[in-house]
Amino acid sequence: MIKRNSALALAGAAVVLTLCMGMRQSFGLFQAPVLADLPVTAAGFGFAIALQSLVWGLAQPPLGMLADRYGARPVVVGGALVYALGLLMMMTAGGTWGLVFGAGVLVGTGVAATAFGILMGAVAAHVPPARRSEALGAVAALGSFGTMLIAPLSQIVIEAVDWQMAILCMAGLALAMLPFAWMLGPKPALTGADTAGTRQSLRDAMAEAMNHRGFLLLTLGFFACGFQLVFIVTHLPTFLSTCGISPMVAAQSLGLVGLCNVVGTYTFGWLGGRYSKKNLLAGLYFARTVAILVYLALPITATSTLVFAGTMGFLWLGTAPLTSALVAQLFGLRHMSMLYGFVFLSHQVGSFLGAWVGGLVFDATGSYGLLWAAMIAVGFTAALLNVLMDDRPVPRLAAA
Repeated sequence: MIKRNSALALAGAAVVLTLCMGMRQSFGLFQAPVLADLPVTAAGFGFAIALQSLVWGLAQPPLGMLADRYGARPVVVGGALVYALGLLMMMTAGGTWGLVFGAGVLVGTGVAATAFGILMGAVAAHVPPARRSEALGAVAALGSFGTMLIAPLSQIVIEAVDWQMAILCMAGLALAMLPFAWMLGPKPALTGADTAGTRQSLRDAMAEAMNHRGFLLLTLGFFACGFQLVFIVTHLPTFLSTCGISPMVAAQSLGLVGLCNVVGTYTFGWLGGRYSKKNLLAGLYFARTVAILVYLALPITATSTLVFAGTMGFLWLGTAPLTSALVAQLFGLRHMSMLYGFVFLSHQVGSFLGAWVGGLVFDATGSYGLLWAAMIAVGFTAALLNVLMDDRPVPRLAAA
């Protein structure tokens, strides 16, 4: 039975994640109206979203250190305020550099403080080890409702009013995170085997991780997740427009990703409590890449796009509970948020390249063909890396 304070913390984490990721995965809808309204190119817009991903990754380890030391609540509260400020600056941007600072630097920092890196550590600390993977999957699944709701609603506001009003509504949603961030409560005390290594320094924790082959392969494999997913959320609307498909289909596709992700993320979290997490990750990357191959091999239609979106949605964020639970399995909770932050940095380097290079390639060639090929290559590589991973806990944790 989960205690009342822990249940409140899990509920707060789920709502914050819903709002954070729902907005984060809707930015691709703004590319076409921003390009039509501002002196910004596809490469410039792609760079802003790519920088957002890179800043998110770079900010994750230091913010994780703060959360490990002081708890998640103050980090998430500060992040929600920065998130809202970045959206307001994006709304008032007059060109590429305003967009880069608002949507790139500030929103990237805000997302880092209100997304998986901080919230997964908070959730893991509130549940016993045997239920961690399932709890992480449940919170990540509930967090997927945001994409299902916010993407279609944003498209409605864009079409009914303009993109600036849609961004203003998002800024209000960022501020709405604050009361739910407070529900996270103070940092809970570690118990049982999680107390092993509580006196371990940051330097020793990093040295231990860098000497663990499983940690290194997990980190390299997570690059593919970021590359694939951020390319899709950033460039799918534009790709569909080149195929003559309505922008509303793109919004519906992102919403369908969120709906199917609710089921998929919880399913993978539940499976992670019963079967090998590394093998589940390998299977997820493999299935995701096969789905891309099949989508491209068939004629691109509204129906095939929605089927593709549903399939990718089921496979979308199952990596999050599995990867974060693996970090806890390998090293315990003392430095979990920081170590997950370094794994996630690899994810965000992939995100940066998926968003930015996608825009560069499209500007240069008028096609996304090269990027689709790259997504297939990195997906199969990630599956292989996870098969080869060593998922045994470090000796001090195994002994405890």
